[in-house]
Amino acid sequence: MDTSPAPDLKSGMEKVKILKQFPPYGCVNGEIAGDTCPTCRGTGRIPRGQEDQLVAVIPCNDVRLKPRHTKLYVCISMAACLLFCCLILFFLFPRSVTLSPVSVLSVMVYFTSGTVEIGVTNLVNITNENFVPVQIVELDIQGLVSGAVCGKDKISNMTAIQSRSQKSYTVPMHLTIKDKGLNNYCKSTSIKIRTLFLELQMTMNISYLSHTEQVSMETFEFIDCGNNSTIPHPVTQTN
Repeated sequence: MDTSPAPDLKSGMEKVKILKQFPPYGCVNGEIAGDTCPTCRGTGRIPRGQEDQLVAVIPCNDVRLKPRHTKLYVCISMAACLLFCCLILFFLFPRSVTLSPVSVLSVMVYFTSGTVEIGVTNLVNITNENFVPVQIVELDIQGLVSGAVCGKDKISNMTAIQSRSQKSYTVPMHLTIKDKGLNNYCKSTSIKIRTLFLELQMTMNISYLSHTEQVSMETFEFIDCGNNSTIPHPVTQTN
């Protein structure tokens, strides 16, 4: 007669033995206080090969989930980022670059048989309001007398202007007057002061902060087309 315990009774005894060695999930001091651990199925052991797939269970009242001064640290970080962005915008925001006339330095007049050649030298100021240097790419000048274009010049060897600074340049301009009436007027000996109204149109191409920009200026000045003059006199700028 077989006196060995039944298979169900034997498995139940083994389970009780295992539970005594490894308390169930959620129990304290061996007393069951919750459901069976879904990971180890109540055995208290982690299945081999599934270590990387398991998730640790941390109570909601664990202090590690509630670090101190979290709001303070977040506010300080946001304020620092905002201040840094504002500083970048303040120093790198494009500002104006102005071209302004100062005076006529000299006027040199030469007579030929059919024309009047005039060399006019002007002094201009270029002001850079930016916090970065500005490179002057090119300066184009056009001179008009009585609405007619009498000369064009281009200057391309001008140096850069440092940040928050102003620099003065002497700008030469060569004019050729071919109009017969103006020729007779400039060559007349009966008139002591032979004044011409000269209009200058200046266009400056500049480069800074990886982009190019164009600055324009229009001025008018009075010059004596009958005599040489080296006495500087101011000019007037028009908008």
